[in-house]
Amino acid sequence: MGVIWLLIVGAAAGFIATRLMRVEADIVTTIVIGMVGALIGGLVLRTLLAVMGIGAGLVGAILGSLLLIWLWQFYTGRK
Repeated sequence: MGVIWLLIVGAAAGFIATRLMRVEADIVTTIVIGMVGALIGGLVLRTLLAVMGIGAGLVGAILGSLLLIWLWQFYTGRK
């Protein structure tokens, strides 16, 4: 259930992250970025999730999505 929750939160996090990073992406790319970012951020911030609750999951998902977008832009040369 934890991974499924991260994927659901990831869809919202992808939307927020693409807007913060000013990335023009289609809906599918936005959702995938958010889901992968949520998995990255959720796994890294698992301890915070246990301590702070759902709020830390959203923060971790957004941070993971931002990291993924940055890496994507860095390696593809897109801005």
